[in-house]
Amino acid sequence: MVNGFSEDDIHRQPLRIRTRIERRKSLLGPGYQLFYSDPVDVHRGRGVYLYDADGNQYLDAYNNVASVGHSHPAVAEAVSTQLGIINTNTRYVQDQILDYSEDLLSTFPSELDRVTYTCTGSEANDLAIRIARAHTGNTGIIVTRNAYHGVTETVASFSPSLGKSSPLGPHVRIIAEPDSTRRRDLGDIAEFMRSQIRAAIADLNRHGFGLCAFIADSIFSSDGVFSHPTTVLGVLAEEVHRAGGVYIADEVQPGFGRTGDAWWGFQRHHVVPDIVTIGKPMGNGIPVAATVLRNDIGRAFGENVRYFNTFGGSTVPIAAAQAVLDVIRDEGLIDNARIVGTYLLDELRRLCAAWPEVFEVRGTGMFIGIDIIDPESGVPDGALAKAIVDDMRRNFVLVSASGPAGNVLKIRPPLVFSRIDADRLLETLSMSFQRLPSR
Repeated sequence: MVNGFSEDDIHRQPLRIRTRIERRKSLLGPGYQLFYSDPVDVHRGRGVYLYDADGNQYLDAYNNVASVGHSHPAVAEAVSTQLGIINTNTRYVQDQILDYSEDLLSTFPSELDRVTYTCTGSEANDLAIRIARAHTGNTGIIVTRNAYHGVTETVASFSPSLGKSSPLGPHVRIIAEPDSTRRRDLGDIAEFMRSQIRAAIADLNRHGFGLCAFIADSIFSSDGVFSHPTTVLGVLAEEVHRAGGVYIADEVQPGFGRTGDAWWGFQRHHVVPDIVTIGKPMGNGIPVAATVLRNDIGRAFGENVRYFNTFGGSTVPIAAAQAVLDVIRDEGLIDNARIVGTYLLDELRRLCAAWPEVFEVRGTGMFIGIDIIDPESGVPDGALAKAIVDDMRRNFVLVSASGPAGNVLKIRPPLVFSRIDADRLLETLSMSFQRLPSR
């Protein structure tokens, strides 16, 4: 394998792509991969579109990093202007970081009243765990079965989606994802999840770790996109607090209005976390992330540890983050996520009802998953999902897949996605299903 491609994959590519894949092999370190069996040669982007060297236009229905659209002029101008003035770290007194912090915190429940900046979501989650350990004095962590929370050594130890080659720490326990449809026979899914986390807490105590934190993203995206029911997180947080632990909401993927209900995905669940981590779309491609927390939760860490991040919260990333916040408000993108997302979800359910390969369509706002199965056995079919993703890519619409079996089509477009864009996605998906080998 070379950067995620077999030799057959490489030889099938056009010469200019093949040459670049070989250059990646000779220049980049281990672990890098490319999207799609036929990788996209991206040259520029604008709004919800990407363009390759030949001028082909791709509808981007996957990249939540460019949350307000690729190359948004307001973000570009804010970054360019600030870069021409100064870009320095948080050890100098500057108004920009304070103004932005007030603005950002105003989108959260009042209990969450402090923010520490990092460069990436991985760093934000790493910091969140350090804070939780200082607060609780414990080390045990609970996550869902295929969760992803980042790539630092600490965070990778509780990111089971990285696979068997990235082993979990002995202090980590796994609970099931809230798949209410497949577990219908077990009764109320929230009570099932309660029993799961109670057992995990008991096992951590039995092995001397104690409970430090439960961390989950509020749409369980890497588990396969489980948006409902919205009773689960409240039950889990209740059990975590009863055991003296901290509930961390990883909003790196579902945050900044993506779910269409509010700024943050956990708000759909009517629960207030102790710590929230944010990143990815925060700077629309400029590296900036943050850990938002209750002041009392961070007190022990602050009294004993001197934290500094050279680039976290520096002036240019803060300018980008402020521009993103302003654009989301000014362009009504949370409402757009709800309106267009609801239309897309309804139409996908209507369209997929005729296809036995679709077990379920689920999601909310601009975050939707299509659960693909083998229609004869009912088993999750990752190979079929991959074939659909690749076929759509060949027809210039970009989506991806998630879930333990890689069988859930993951639709997560920029928030500026329109109804016209949704119709194009629906038409392309329909044609891809009609081209499936079994048809």
